[in-house]
Amino acid sequence: MQVQLTPSIMAVLPQWVARQRWYAGKGRVPVLRRIGGLRLQDPAGKVEISIHLLLDESGRTPTTYQVPLTCRTSPLADGDQALVATMELGGDGPQRTLYYYDAPHDPAFATALLALMLDERTAPFDGKKGDGKKGDGKKGDEEKGDEEKGDEEPGPDGEQSIGSAGGHRLATTDPGEVLTSRVLVGEQSNTSIILDLVDILGLPAKPLICKLFRVLQHGQNPDVVVQSALSAAGSTRVPGSVGYVWGQWSDAAATGGVAAGHLAFAQEFLPGVEDAWRVALAAVASEADFSDRARSLGLATAEVHQTLAQTMGTREATQNDVAALTRSMRARHAAALSEVPALAEYDQMVTLSIEAVSLARWPALQRIHGDYHLGQVLDAPGRGWVLVDFEGEPLRPLAERTQPDLALRDVAGMLRSFDYVAGSWEQEHPGRSAAAWASHARTAFLEGYTSGAGRDPRQDGVLLAALELDKALYEVVYEARNRPTWLSIPITAIARLFAERRSDLQS
Repeated sequence: MQVQLTPSIMAVLPQWVARQRWYAGKGRVPVLRRIGGLRLQDPAGKVEISIHLLLDESGRTPTTYQVPLTCRTSPLADGDQALVATMELGGDGPQRTLYYYDAPHDPAFATALLALMLDERTAPFDGKKGDGKKGDGKKGDEEKGDEEKGDEEPGPDGEQSIGSAGGHRLATTDPGEVLTSRVLVGEQSNTSIILDLVDILGLPAKPLICKLFRVLQHGQNPDVVVQSALSAAGSTRVPGSVGYVWGQWSDAAATGGVAAGHLAFAQEFLPGVEDAWRVALAAVASEADFSDRARSLGLATAEVHQTLAQTMGTREATQNDVAALTRSMRARHAAALSEVPALAEYDQMVTLSIEAVSLARWPALQRIHGDYHLGQVLDAPGRGWVLVDFEGEPLRPLAERTQPDLALRDVAGMLRSFDYVAGSWEQEHPGRSAAAWASHARTAFLEGYTSGAGRDPRQDGVLLAALELDKALYEVVYEARNRPTWLSIPITAIARLFAERRSDLQS
């Protein structure tokens, strides 16, 4: 038995995929075509496990999704919420029901995926693509798949199907064996599995978190590359990296019709922690001074930036880099104006900021976090601040997110995040202000960053202000479309930046 996408299962998959939080085509029913897949081996030999790559052709740009399924002959305990479909077998003979589950919810999949990474195996190609036919299951075919791992086989319409996916181990010690697993709730674009482990004596070991990338893109995922580089350099400011899975799949837009990228990434899991957003919000609510915490966060941010510069290198900014930022700022400004025409009163400030960016002396570019805010930092007892989720700004193309950037972009993102904590608290307490709290936190963060970097970001004030303005314009568009009652938060920031530049406007 193999986990085959028969016509009956393919018929229910579009509706199931449309309900998932990671589905990017909200409001559409996907039009799915299978373009490849892989088999994983259940160590217990009881569950059939396959990873299916499905191309959604319902939108203007086709999107490739990773959909792992497990197939069981009896129901998975407490697995009702993960049930994708059932299929009755038997014909005229004895009837049998097969249960198909969203694999991240199945402990068998979690165990097989971790083994793929730690043992550095290659997952065999599962045969044919897109035809929904059941393979003959002959032993010879299975052995051939193992022997020819890594070969790309053309599909029935001439496209190439996925030909290989290999596990890569990053951990230097054995993390242990999977005892239980569970899916982390609330994620938007990926699916993360928490793995509870035991060592060779059966004693609890440090848990792991394995992130399964649902939307596949050609190229290296910065979350894997950047965190792994920091972990390998000995940084304690990120979770320790354990391993990843790298695969390839058919993509007409890629060179040679084959794309390649990360499918999954496993790293250290820090249980019982809060993110910095919740910590900061609690401080605002209790009117507690957050300066020391903000200062230490600035120091941690600078340490990460320095480690990235040392391990991944730097380069000088080019005219193309300058043009890209100014082009982005103009686009953000236009989008914000279309949502909130009243922002036109700040047009002159935006114009001056863009001009100043073009004339400023830029510091060296390097790899950064890219989507830095308080929600991307964990407060780990006994360890301090730990940075996570280095994927970069979700709406930017992957090719852009993997390029060196201004470290000031992360600084600006965190400054905006302090404003957001204050603003969100003010939303719940009309008539009261937390502006002073935000101002003190911002100043302390910059002081901490300066002590760690050896250079005050305010020395590059023109660039820092421009990046903060750019972020605020982005926030205007987001809030106008999703939370209009929160529009005052970025608009207040734009007004503050305008006041700070007023002397320039009058000169």
